[in-house]
Amino acid sequence: MKFKLLIFLLTVSSLTFGQFKISKIDSTKLPIGIKFSGHITNSAKWTDSFGVHYVLTTESGEYFSKDKENSEFKNAELFVYHYISNSDSLKLVWKIYDHNKNCEFDVFTKFIDNAFKVTDLNKNGIVEVWVMYENQCTSDVSPAPTKIIMYEGNKKYAIRGENRVKVSDKDFIGGQFTLDENFKTGNTLFRQFGINLWKKNIRKK
Repeated sequence: MKFKLLIFLLTVSSLTFGQFKISKIDSTKLPIGIKFSGHITNSAKWTDSFGVHYVLTTESGEYFSKDKENSEFKNAELFVYHYISNSDSLKLVWKIYDHNKNCEFDVFTKFIDNAFKVTDLNKNGIVEVWVMYENQCTSDVSPAPTKIIMYEGNKKYAIRGENRVKVSDKDFIGGQFTLDENFKTGNTLFRQFGINLWKKNIRKK
């Protein structure tokens, strides 16, 4: 019951807790009970009236598998975890998981590090967590499926599309995107920040 109440408050609270002090996480000092897969690529920690928040983005890196015919394939996975620790408990608030498996070519399933953001744009005391990543199995230079996922409390927002690829001295392909319904109908601050974040980080490197 306590955790359900916490999630409800995270979603609907209109209180302002002032400026959050965001810091990176020392992986050697994580609370007992925080579990994650892969290696940490980005992290954030902050404290509010609900407890201490821990957000981790992690990647498996490329690994190989074989089928029954002994053919070899490439695989990669990525994760995002949001935990809250307080005097009563440690809870996983939400988790993101995506993957590319059994790829016969080159696999690119990676976060765009510069797009990892922790904000409180509408100053309601509920932090927004932003991640952006590409997920592609390809044999050529082509636009990769790309996503921005944002959580405010436990409410999810998403931008989906392709990154932008230079194919000649003057020509580019890709870069288009679509907003999910939460971005379309939600706070304009979120929508504009998400679109700007997309445009700043959409160029394939």
